[in-house]
Amino acid sequence: QLQLVESGGGLVQPGGSLRLSCEASGSSLDYLAVGWFRQAPGKEREGVSCISSAGGSTKYADSVKGRFTISRDNAKNTVYLKMNNLQPDDTAVYFCAADLDPPNLIATAYDYWGQGTQVTVFS
Repeated sequence: QLQLVESGGGLVQPGGSLRLSCEASGSSLDYLAVGWFRQAPGKEREGVSCISSAGGSTKYADSVKGRFTISRDNAKNTVYLKMNNLQPDDTAVYFCAADLDPPNLIATAYDYWGQGTQVTVFS
């Protein structure tokens, strides 16, 4: 069965950058759309970015446009989220999720989820 594992989270100061990775195992990610979601304490899970199976279509939440970039390397069975100019409001657990195309930012549309990686932005 498909399994997803996120990595790359950590502690960073405002204005800093991180790159998150979502690596799949047990099955190929080649034919699946992938989304990144985040959940802060006391908040609902929100969509951050998503990418189509072939990488030709991407979407971003308004709050991260111009700062975050999603990409994928199907040869490595991995999807990335590059995060620049991080702010305290970006602090959350970040999850990746996969499902059939087309990609979207609705959490309930995805069936396969990783366990999440913590991103904390502070000074």
